[in-house]
Amino acid sequence: MRTDTPAPLDPLETLGLTPAQTSLYNAVLRLHRATCAELAEATNGSPELLDRELAILVRLGVVDEQGGEYLARHPATALGHLVAERLDRLAAESRRIDTVLGSIRGFIHQYDAGRDYQAGQFPVTLVGGADELYESVIGMAIQTPPMELLSAIPDKRTVNDFAHRYADQWIAAQRTDLLSSRFIIPVHTLGISGLRDKLDQFERAGAQVRTLDVVPSWFLVAGADAAGMPAQWGGTLAENAYNFHLVRAVVVVAALRSFFEELWARAAPLPWTHRGDGVIQVLRLAGQGVSDEMIARQLGVSVRTVRSRFADAMAELGAQSRFQAGVEASRRGWLV
Repeated sequence: MRTDTPAPLDPLETLGLTPAQTSLYNAVLRLHRATCAELAEATNGSPELLDRELAILVRLGVVDEQGGEYLARHPATALGHLVAERLDRLAAESRRIDTVLGSIRGFIHQYDAGRDYQAGQFPVTLVGGADELYESVIGMAIQTPPMELLSAIPDKRTVNDFAHRYADQWIAAQRTDLLSSRFIIPVHTLGISGLRDKLDQFERAGAQVRTLDVVPSWFLVAGADAAGMPAQWGGTLAENAYNFHLVRAVVVVAALRSFFEELWARAAPLPWTHRGDGVIQVLRLAGQGVSDEMIARQLGVSVRTVRSRFADAMAELGAQSRFQAGVEASRRGWLV
């Protein structure tokens, strides 16, 4: 029985050299310094063809040319350079492949969206009650923790319910890594009693909260495959007894996710987590009509420090005057 044995692979082919170039490179190594004619005689090759191949070897950096003679560079240097270039190309190709792999999920979502569209219907479930809302989200999170939860809350009543009735269970889910949460709430709700403490606990557990002047509607995005929507866009949870529609359609989820990211980019961080108390103190005292000198004495700092804090506040708030800074700080909830 005949067995064909494959020819051994030329190791330099991996670095981009043809068999003819490898043979010529070996001849240069043996002769060390030779003209094209001498190399043609040593390899029984055509001078014209060797001239082109030698030019390629020079360009690759494995052979040097000096005064019509060709010299071999040390193989460790010459081939090491080619190996390094090859590794760089492989690393770049690996990164491109990683990018392709990362995009597969997006293509799957597009496929699912097209399938939903052709089917002409979306799977929609009516969920009723705050407890059912929590259980629905946690049920999905248990399957793929931590599940990303995005939620926009437009009204004071729902935020108040969160602060006094439901915050602890959401904080616990965040703290145990079931959820990775981002919430957007109206800035005017920051004055709700007890809310600051709950939001502080929520953020210490890993959640992120931002504020907007106006949040257009209640909605949530649970992972990549589900979204919660009110009975009517612009509605709130509390006014509908926490009844909402849970939609499992990729095209809807993707649209709401994009909308949330647009709102998130415009929203401001919670005021008390991103600036020093000193700035808040001088703004509060100035709002009471206290002079710079008196503010400095009350806070135990110099007048220069007080004015520096005013300047910091005005720069961050985009204000042109102290009065405007005070108004804007109050609007954003800094002074609650």
